[in-house]
Amino acid sequence: MSSIVEFFVAPDDTSAAEALRHGPGQAFESLSFGNFDVEEAVVEWECLLAGGSFDELADAGEPRFVAEQDDGGSVVFAVSSRLSAALAAAERSRLREAAVAWAERRAADGEVVRTEIAEAILTGLAALVGSARHRDQAVYCWVA
Repeated sequence: MSSIVEFFVAPDDTSAAEALRHGPGQAFESLSFGNFDVEEAVVEWECLLAGGSFDELADAGEPRFVAEQDDGGSVVFAVSSRLSAALAAAERSRLREAAVAWAERRAADGEVVRTEIAEAILTGLAALVGSARHRDQAVYCWVA
């Protein structure tokens, strides 16, 4: 489980990788959360919002890492273009449905994610994706 999860906007993989050691900080527009397995979550969200199976996406290399510390510390990965497109296109009601479904999946695995928190994460991320797309940039995630 990740203790710090920070989604952020960057122009490219190289710029995003610069966040590896200390996080995106003030250099990038960002959104912070914590205490959930975000690497698994982004794959689940893509399944819920864009279709496909968890195994197919994981086998395809999602999420795609752009930087990793050798000691198993922080990582930076890209939010897939498919998930970004689904988030950008989703109405608030669709994001709520996905949030409820994700919270239920987590509960089935013994992890507690309140529906309100799940919805805040997905709506916040959708807004961040919209901002990134407006600037022709992408969304990444720093995990520590």
